[in-house]
Amino acid sequence: MEKYECVCGYVYDPAAGDPDNGIDPGTSFADLPEDWVCPLCGASKDNFTQLD
Repeated sequence: MEKYECVCGYVYDPAAGDPDNGIDPGTSFADLPEDWVCPLCGASKDNFTQLD
């Protein structure tokens, strides 16, 4: 699964998920809830770009 980076530098890693915000490990970026935001800066999913 691809990692995605926020404009603030936070990288969402599907292997790790975001357990502090109820996102289980193994959750792909596409499967994140639409209202999920960056845990560091609060940016929406639209502010993330896929890493190569």
